[in-house]
Amino acid sequence: MAHLSEHLVGRAEELGAFDQLLVDLESGEHAAIALAGEPGIGKTRLLAELETRSDERGHLVLAGSASELERDLPFWVFVDAIEEYVQALDPRVLTSLDDDVRTELARVFPSLAGLSVGGEPGFQDERYRSHRAVRELLARLAATSPVVLILDDLHWADSASVELLGALLRRPPPDVLMALAMRHRQIPDRLAAALELAHRTGSLIRIELRPLSRPESDEFLGEAVEEARAAELYDESGGNPFYLEQLARSVEGAARVAAPARALLLADVDVPASVAAALAEERALLSDSARLVLEGAAVAGDPFEPELAAAAASTPEASAIEALDELLQLGLVRETDVPRRFRFRHPLVRRAVYESTLGGWRLGAHERTAHTLAARGAPAAALAHHVERSARQGDLAAVAILRAAGESVAHRAPASAAHWFAGALDLLPADAPPEERVELLLARAGSLAATGHFDESHSALLESIALVPPEATALRVRLTTACAGVEHLLGRHQEAHARLRNALENLESPSSPEAVALMIELAVDGFYRMEFGPMREWAERALSAARPLDDRPLTAAALAKLAYAAALGGAMADAETYRSEAAALVDALSDQDLALRLDGAVNLAAAELDLERFAEAGAHAERAMAVAQATGQNDIVPILVYCVAWVRRRRGELASSGELLDGAVEGARLSGNAQSLAGNLLNQSLTALAAGDLELALATAEESVDLTTHLDEGLVSASAGHALAAALLEAGDPARAVEVLVGPAGGADLPLIPSAWRTHFLELLTRCWLALGRLDDARRAATAAERCAEAFGLRLAAGLADRAAAAVALEASDLETASERALASARSADHAGVPVEAALSRTLAGRALAQAGQRKRAVSELTHAAKTLHACGALRYRDQAEQELRQLGQRVHRRTRPGKTGAEGLESLTERELQIARLVVDRQTNPEIAAELFLSKKTIESHLHNMFHKLGITSRVELARAVEQSDRAHALSR
Repeated sequence: MAHLSEHLVGRAEELGAFDQLLVDLESGEHAAIALAGEPGIGKTRLLAELETRSDERGHLVLAGSASELERDLPFWVFVDAIEEYVQALDPRVLTSLDDDVRTELARVFPSLAGLSVGGEPGFQDERYRSHRAVRELLARLAATSPVVLILDDLHWADSASVELLGALLRRPPPDVLMALAMRHRQIPDRLAAALELAHRTGSLIRIELRPLSRPESDEFLGEAVEEARAAELYDESGGNPFYLEQLARSVEGAARVAAPARALLLADVDVPASVAAALAEERALLSDSARLVLEGAAVAGDPFEPELAAAAASTPEASAIEALDELLQLGLVRETDVPRRFRFRHPLVRRAVYESTLGGWRLGAHERTAHTLAARGAPAAALAHHVERSARQGDLAAVAILRAAGESVAHRAPASAAHWFAGALDLLPADAPPEERVELLLARAGSLAATGHFDESHSALLESIALVPPEATALRVRLTTACAGVEHLLGRHQEAHARLRNALENLESPSSPEAVALMIELAVDGFYRMEFGPMREWAERALSAARPLDDRPLTAAALAKLAYAAALGGAMADAETYRSEAAALVDALSDQDLALRLDGAVNLAAAELDLERFAEAGAHAERAMAVAQATGQNDIVPILVYCVAWVRRRRGELASSGELLDGAVEGARLSGNAQSLAGNLLNQSLTALAAGDLELALATAEESVDLTTHLDEGLVSASAGHALAAALLEAGDPARAVEVLVGPAGGADLPLIPSAWRTHFLELLTRCWLALGRLDDARRAATAAERCAEAFGLRLAAGLADRAAAAVALEASDLETASERALASARSADHAGVPVEAALSRTLAGRALAQAGQRKRAVSELTHAAKTLHACGALRYRDQAEQELRQLGQRVHRRTRPGKTGAEGLESLTERELQIARLVVDRQTNPEIAAELFLSKKTIESHLHNMFHKLGITSRVELARAVEQSDRAHALSR
């Protein structure tokens, strides 16, 4: 047989990329790398070379591989890469982590279950908490030495692993290099999207592996292979290294052993017939005992333990160990870094072995493996993998295992849960009670919806509805409303409406609690269709039917929905009446009763937002979140988070709002719900803009608008346009701002915008027209804003209308009107409890007063505005107010956070110095920084001089490096 080259042949370009990445890793820079190519092209061999080079540099290497037959095991590729190493760590490393982090790690890595400090597993939309925990773990491991995380065969990665990898690519842990490999034609859509985003943003290098050239093939085969034979092997393999190796391993020059038809069934991999024959020939050379153990190992897993392979093969462990030596000698399996754990030479070898076994034998092998794992006390998820491949129809014990497995991972790996729930459904006996099948269908529907598979979730709900007996009215209504909710997410609003109407008409009693529930859902249907009149009509019918029932939670839900409908329709007086009654009812309910109709608190908070009762809205939304957490009503949480974050932004709690939205956006990305993601992104954009992070505001608003292009015209689309317009105006692009503001709103008259919201849009439109020099258009928009505000009697709306009028007056040099209207705007905003808006109005008043020569009053208003904006964290707006003060010759005595006394490095810098240093990292010039912070160029130069002195450096490059190194060092606390 040929003596193949043991060193890596060719791949000079790829190895050069590896070396550069390792150099960058050591200097604090890092990017991920992804190798893609056909099966056998050499991805794994290249990753092994990266592992060797990383080891030589003293880096910590963690390597794992996804496995074709284990695609249902949650987080498997990360478990394979990290778990064994972490288990061997000094326990103090893990116990030093926060309780929440340790609890989440225990949910990802089965062997770390002892780390958990208890607590509820959280919601499916909060899977990002597990991702953050793994990121923090990697960062902790990299604190002493850079980490190289190698993840192979990602085309087989389970959904939970794909989600986790996507999160790590979006926010890479510091000092960690991720090296990935996959088959380019089999990449899951979600993984492909994450890789594309990372590549587009410059955080991922992609390399497509090519076949070996003929000279490289000759070098690989070695001099012992004659030239004619080498040419033949090259032509047969196409330059694919694995195929070339497999052919070279076969008996040289001899006729190949004919493989039986069942020997190799690689339906989804285009393996040349000669390679397939060579694989079969290699297995034919094994002794009977070695072949049996190899087949048992293919069932046990990849990697596998010899004891588990022996159990699968039904052979004594001592015999299995002896057979293992034969397999190692022939190179069919190889050792790993973990004791008593082995891998197949290549996934194709495992696949070939597995599929060459007889079906009946495989059933028994999986059953024996499951029994062995159960005897070890393995968790349900580990058992389920083998149970679903071996259980008999009607096996209730197997159904229980699969159900338990699904329930155990539903919160952090809902795709795997959905898979196992489906397996349990398949095994249920035909005569099983309908309610048992319905429960499994509901669990599967929920898990499918959590991963964005709304069509499949819808199908499961329809199946469950068909199983409900006619007398189970309450359950049928609950399933019907859930089904209609999914139909709304799919954009099938007419179908949802028809389903709800039909269900209502088929009820025996039109005034039963079930009828009220359907009427409330029909009001929700009106919201989705932006038909606020019908929305209110259905809510009124629901309330009329609910009052005689003496059901307080149901009555509160109907009242809250009616209040929200009235507010959206512009009937603010009516909305306030209904809101007041609903609030009294909700506040009087115990948490247990409130949980029965938690939508009452949700709609109450939504109505209070539109009625500008921000404190009440926040209190009701936060209470509802706590109740939802306690009762597992995860589907209602995203809208509550949105509401709370909105309230906090309005009340000037910008940092808190931003932190909440950061998690909400991550959760929405995982949910696959484009509407939820778009809503949270636009909310995040508005918060970022208020806080002065213009780059984030633009990026999130742009993404939100992009998402809404695939949605129906509606409130989310219009609101996304408003957020992007606000950011574009601040960025100096008023023309596009007008376009994105007016278009989704239905035109210049904003017909698609609820009456209560219209003033907000018109105030922004006024500023856009002024920036474009179109005073007449601005005046018309300001006048329209004033009419809207007068119609509804809301304080913030009145304040915004006053500010629009003030801006127009200032542009027209009517300074007295400008200052009066701006100050009136500030007073209205103060009364509404929105300090940032009040401060912006005072800044405008200060400009008008300054131009009118009233310096003292101008300084007073601008100083008040700057202090408020600073306290709220609205730094960009604060800087604008302070620039106005400087132009008046007023020295700004705002005290920034001082550097720590006696501290070294960046801790010695003041808040302003740190702000400038970070802009240096962003490669902004001194004039650009001066413009960004509304300071003079000379002031920037003075700050830089002070920083150079404190840090003992002499250049901007050294300053940027110091900031980046400090950020990496403090990553664990961020």
